[in-house]
Amino acid sequence: MPHNGAVSADLADTAAPDAPPRPRRRRGLTSIEALALLLVFGLTARPGLTDLFAAPAAQAWSARFVAVCVQAFPFLVLGVALSAAIAAFVPADFFHRAVPKRTALAVPVAGVAGAVLPACECASVPVAGALVRRGVAPAAAFTFMLASPAINPIVVVSTFVAFPGAPEMVGARGAASLLAAVTIGWLWAKLGKTEWLRLPQHRHHDDGKWAAFWAAIRHDFLHAGGYLVIGAAIAAGLNTLVPETWLAPIADDPVLGVLALAVLAVLVSICSESDAFVAASLTQFSPTAKLAFMVVGPFIDVKLAAMQAGTFGRRFAARFAPAAFIAAVAAAVLMGAVWL
Repeated sequence: MPHNGAVSADLADTAAPDAPPRPRRRRGLTSIEALALLLVFGLTARPGLTDLFAAPAAQAWSARFVAVCVQAFPFLVLGVALSAAIAAFVPADFFHRAVPKRTALAVPVAGVAGAVLPACECASVPVAGALVRRGVAPAAAFTFMLASPAINPIVVVSTFVAFPGAPEMVGARGAASLLAAVTIGWLWAKLGKTEWLRLPQHRHHDDGKWAAFWAAIRHDFLHAGGYLVIGAAIAAGLNTLVPETWLAPIADDPVLGVLALAVLAVLVSICSESDAFVAASLTQFSPTAKLAFMVVGPFIDVKLAAMQAGTFGRRFAARFAPAAFIAAVAAAVLMGAVWL
């Protein structure tokens, strides 16, 4: 016969009320619901919106916003498709065979490999996420993410066309971009911490590779595209509010000129395939300042910072963006002194 204490304990356990249920997680808006609300808002607020966008400043903002989106979305689609193809069709062991085991060697190899992918920076972010999902060292993936939009053949040709008779500008841009990208990769390999990085999860599908491919496209496009739209809106706002005449007084100072165009590259968020033409039009600035504009832009701008935060996490972006900016400016100044 059990001891009275044991009986009391059993009765207490039996009579004890059930644990309070865990609070249900609040469900957020789905994309369809958000779109429906946006349409309802647009229909009800149409008269006021018409008057608002009739203002010259609003028209300038909308034109710049549409220009950034139209310019970037085709390359984003290319990057998303390539990312989905990597995730669905490329065996995981391929990257372990293709990328050197030692991270110190894998970083420059990834930087050189970036020269063969004709994609802008919007495309390189989801591709880097797919590489990390496939087991590539983050340092090598980030090097590829920076080098690909900066030294690919389309960028080389556009820079050559934008600066006719100045092949040294093409060489300086390629050398500075590759140097900065490899430097960032080595810095991450040395100082980067796993807790700073939100690793993209690898998605498994039982319905075959094509099902995985289309699922990855839908997920990555909606995810990265949303951040691209946010970044484009910020860039358009900055372009509208900052007068171009503010740049003229500092163009004559070599140090301020470099910093001004580096910051301008971050704010305007121009695609790497067309930024050389913008740089060439800034005739009041020095060649080194123009080089800084072209090197910084593919590395970090407002839309890229938003996309990188969405792909790898805010803690990563808060550290990666300043490091990429500093490395790009330093490499541009160094190569400007050597080549220009």
